This record gives sequence, C-alpha cells and structure tokens, in this order.
Amino acid sequence: MQIHMQEAASLAQASGVSSLAWLVIALPLAGAAILLLGGRRTNAWGHYLAVLMAVGSFVVGVLLLTDMLGKPVADRGVIIPLWDWIAVAGFHVPVALQLDQLSISFVLLITGVGSLIHIYSLGYMEHDPDRRRFFAYLNFFFAAMLTLVLADNYLLLYVGWEGVGLASYLLIGFWQYKPSAATAAKKAFIANRVGDVGLSLAVMLMFAVIGSVTFEGVAKAAPAVSEHWLTLIGLALLLAACGKSAQFPLQSWLLDAMEGPTPVSALIHAATMVTAGVYLIARSHAIFDLAPNARLAVVIIGGITLMMGAVIGTAKDDIKKALAGSTMSQIGYMVLGAGLGPVGYVFALFHLITHGFFKAGMFLGAGSVMHGMHDNVNMRRYGALRTSMVVTYATFGLGYLAILGIPPFAGFWSKDEIIKAAFGQNTFVGLVTLIGAAVTAFYMTRLMAMTFFGTARWEDGVHPHESPATMTVPMVILAFGSVFGGMALVFVGNIQSWLEPVVGFQETTTAPSSAVLMPTTILLVLVGAWIGFRKYAMQAVPVEAPANVSWATVAARKDLYGDAFNETVLMRPGQWLTRTLVYLDRRVVDGAVNGTAGLVGVLASALRRIQNGFARSYALTMLIGAAILVAVAMLVRMS
Repeated sequence: MQIHMQEAASLAQASGVSSLAWLVIALPLAGAAILLLGGRRTNAWGHYLAVLMAVGSFVVGVLLLTDMLGKPVADRGVIIPLWDWIAVAGFHVPVALQLDQLSISFVLLITGVGSLIHIYSLGYMEHDPDRRRFFAYLNFFFAAMLTLVLADNYLLLYVGWEGVGLASYLLIGFWQYKPSAATAAKKAFIANRVGDVGLSLAVMLMFAVIGSVTFEGVAKAAPAVSEHWLTLIGLALLLAACGKSAQFPLQSWLLDAMEGPTPVSALIHAATMVTAGVYLIARSHAIFDLAPNARLAVVIIGGITLMMGAVIGTAKDDIKKALAGSTMSQIGYMVLGAGLGPVGYVFALFHLITHGFFKAGMFLGAGSVMHGMHDNVNMRRYGALRTSMVVTYATFGLGYLAILGIPPFAGFWSKDEIIKAAFGQNTFVGLVTLIGAAVTAFYMTRLMAMTFFGTARWEDGVHPHESPATMTVPMVILAFGSVFGGMALVFVGNIQSWLEPVVGFQETTTAPSSAVLMPTTILLVLVGAWIGFRKYAMQAVPVEAPANVSWATVAARKDLYGDAFNETVLMRPGQWLTRTLVYLDRRVVDGAVNGTAGLVGVLASALRRIQNGFARSYALTMLIGAAILVAVAMLVRMS
C-alpha cells in the first residue's frame, strides 16, 4: 500500500488563487440569502441570480483547478483557514477548507452538473408561482454540498452534511400541497437522521479516542489506534453513508424522493446528496485501510444495494422511480468499489463522476418527456416518442449506452474497472457486480423501449413535443459528457494518477485478464439488453400493469418490502420504546411527584381539622400533650 503523500505530511497553507476557494461556497450561499430575505421583490429576476451564482461558483472551481495543475503533485493539497471555531484546552477545530485532488473533483462535478440543472430549471419551472423559492433552495443545496466536500475536518463536514439534509427536505417537499410530496420529504428527512446518528457517533469517537477531528489529524493518528476502535468508527461512518447515499437498510427514501420537481431528482441523484456517502468513505480511507472488518461491511452493503436497486428497476412503470432504482444500484457499485480499499477507491470515484454525467442527463431527459406528456410519469402511457422528441431521445439514448457500459461510452471505463477490482478481491463479489451489469442492461432497455419505441399509448389530448432550448441545451452538454467523459478522464485527465496521491492506489493482481472479463461483461450486457428490447419494444405493452405476475415482480413493485422492513425493524420498536418511556414518565416519574403532592395534601387535610378556631379544642390538645409528656418522663425515670 502506498503512502498517501498529502495526508501523511502536513498540508500547506493556501496562497494566491487557492485562497479564494471560499468563494465557491459563498456565491451560492449569498444567492440563497438574497432570494429568501428579499422575498417577492426578487421574483422578477431571482431565478437568473441563482443561475449566475451557480455558474460563478463553477468558474471559480475551474480557476482553482487550473492553479492546482500548475503546481507539483506534492504541493497540490492545501488548507485554507478561515477562522477559529472551537478552541478548548488541547482540542482545536477551525473553520477551514481543504483543497486537493479529491475535493476539487467533487467541486467541479457539483458546480458543473449543478449549473446545467439550474439552467434547465429556468424552462422546467417557468410557470411555477414559487419559482424564486425553488431557486433559493437550489442555491442553498449547492452551498451545503460544497461545504461538505471542501471541509478540512469532520465537524465542519457535519455542518454541510446536515445542510444537505435540510435542503433535500425543502426540495423534495417543494410541492407540499401534495400529500405524497410532504410525506416523501418527511421520510427522507427521518431516514437521513438515522444515518446522521452514525456520523455524530463517529465524530465523538474520534474526539474521544484520537483527540482530533481534522482529516489530517485523524490520518496521522490512525496507525497508532487499535483496530477495535477503528472498526467502530468505520461502522459508524458506514451508517452515515447508508443514510445519505440510500444504501441498505436506509434506501427506501430515495424512490419516494421522486415526488419533488425533476431538476431536484437530477441534482440529488447525480451530483450531490447520494454521492456524499461515497465521498465520506473515500475521504476516511485512513480509517478503513486499517479496519478490514469495517471495509468488508462496506462491500456487503454495497453489493446488497446494487442488486436491490437493479431488481426494483425491473418492475417500475414510473419513469423517475425506475431511474431512482438505477441510482440506488449504481451508488451500490460505488460503495462496493470503495469497500475494496486501495484497489477500488479510485474506480469508485471515477464511476461517481461518469455517473454524474449520464444519470443527470437521463433525469433531465425524463423531465423533458414529462414536459411533453403533460406531467404523466407512467411509461405504459408513453411509446414511440423517438419521432416526436428527437433531441430528448438522442441525449437520453447516449446516457442509456453509457450506463450499460457499452464501449467507448463513459460507464464502460469506470464500471468495468469496479467489476475487475471486485473479481480481484473475491469471486462471489465479482459475480454480483457482473450479474448487476446484466440486470442493469435489462431494466434500462425496458425503460428505453417503453418510452421511445413500440406503439404510441398516449392518453387522449396528449400531443408530445420537444422541450425548449433552456431544457435541451443542458441535456446535450451532459450527453457529450456521457460519450466522451470516460475517455477524457482516462486519456487526458489520467484519473488514476490524479486521485492516487489522496486516496492511494494498489493494482489488483488476482483478477481475471481484461481480455477475458471485458468481452464476458459486454456479452452479458447485450443479452440483458436483447431480452428487454424483445419483451418491451417488439411486443405490445399493455397500458395497465398485469395483475397476474410472479411473487418476484410483486416484491419488486413493493420496493422489495423496504418500507415493511423499516416499519418492523425501526418504526415499531421505536413506537414501543416511546410508549414505554411515556408510561414510565406518567406512572413512575409523574406518579412519584403527584403521589408526594397527594400525601402532603392528605396530611394537610388532617392537620387542618385540628386548627378549628375553638379554644376548648386547643386546651384539650394541650392537656393531651402534657399527659403524654408526663407519661414519658415517668417511664424514663422507672427505667
């Protein structure tokens, strides 16, 4: 295992262009503040301001990359201190940014893809009366996610982490007048809070065991910490990643998150929220490298989610939910790759970047289809749209080829490397990734065929039409990334050498030869695609989902009972615990307090009868008291 130069030695202080990294966060944050505080006065131009702030953030990111490329590899990682945050005894946490090859890659992905989604939203949200508020939330989402990936310590990362959770709640539930949207927002918020417990526990364990929460401090101290503690910290970080990246068993919120506007789906699923868990694992490689059991848990979770998402995608008729199942599966690939350690970190991040191109493009394509189909999301009411929506069909089709991993499209260069690395670690894990690729080909071909091929199954009064340029131009740019993004990162960007100084890299020596594995993967993908095309493009698609289906189809339609699992394992025990605590509070705690008060009341009532205001009663009391005293005195004397 190679030593990671930038985290084994102290990072340099920023100077020159790199000292302006704070602008990447400040611009969208300022946009959100202006739109939210300015209120209706900004309605006429607020959406343009939001787009300008997003694009400005991207421009700053490009300048930072250019400056970084001009430096020697060993000097590319820098710290940008902003101000002191916590300084108690020997515990010091600054508000500081860490700019290196890993963080700048995420900055460019978030701001680049995110800016295109902002532009797309100009057309998609054109007639929404709350458009200003929507763009304010988009800018806030931007700022929170950029804080997450630029933070130089886990505590500041946690601030961005929670900001992303809040922004997702606001955006998923943007159309809160729809009960389904309000419920989906709450579901996402609560599921993420469960995962956030993991991150908070990890930060507290770092403080208690290591005494530092900065990435640099943790990386330096990790080799001296026992594997037991590192495993606990790693598992806590994995729980956090499961929440944000919708991994088993906290995956069910992702499908319901489709209730938000389509640009939100593209932003969450392609470039921001769901990638946060993968970033967290990669950034915490110093812990996972020394905790093999925690890394094994990462592989298992990624593998389970990979297959779950793929199976769910085979049965969804809602175009956005089919893509959501795909996202769940593809993030599973990334998590699994990150769990392979130095063999897979680079390839997991590589697939994360290429996925950002083609998945954002397909989600925007789905929004374009909905725009032309009067917001209908049911693919059984689509069909033959390739002639009515040529640009949407072409750009979506290129994203489709990329996610299948057909050479030379983007997904081929990244996903195949994860499959190869998985075989190098464990044959069973490799087979899971290989089968997942075949199932991906089937369900994505199903989606493509039901939408763009076959016969028209449109509802009466629907006349499909191409979307405006504000929507199609971002789709074209993302399609360009779907075609050339993978090749550019391999042959021009040299993604392996670029990320190796930060996360390390180790060649796998036990994997099957690419000459054998690559044709096998492509063959299985083509078989899955042929089965999907034959069933859904060459045969009639019923406009109503068949009721007489197998138990597997029923399970897939019900998201493999993810909600039922959460209800049984999380919600019901939580309700039982809450009711038990309420009972103890009312009967024991309140009972003790109220019982004491009642006893005092009874005694007071008894004593009140003595104080009746009659002199003869008081005289009698004095006589009885004197008699008692005399009796006691005589007994004492006799003894």
